[in-house]
Amino acid sequence: MLEDLKKASNRTVGMKQTLKAVERGKAEKVYLAKDVDDYISQKVKDTCQSYDVDIIMVDSMKELGEACNITVGAATAAILKDV
Repeated sequence: MLEDLKKASNRTVGMKQTLKAVERGKAEKVYLAKDVDDYISQKVKDTCQSYDVDIIMVDSMKELGEACNITVGAATAAILKDV
């Protein structure tokens, strides 16, 4: 499931950037770490539900960060649509 994210040439990482992409209709899939703060988790879930974007749950922020090729954990990431 993280292979798609690793291979994606067009992606965004972090809650603010992910939410912007969802709200602008640019997000294809959103990845959300299971160990994020409840506030962040609920905000991302609500926004994705409103815009009908699928969420893929990832075990940890560390794992999601590694999949995005960054050295820190990531709460959220999104694969962007080819426009």
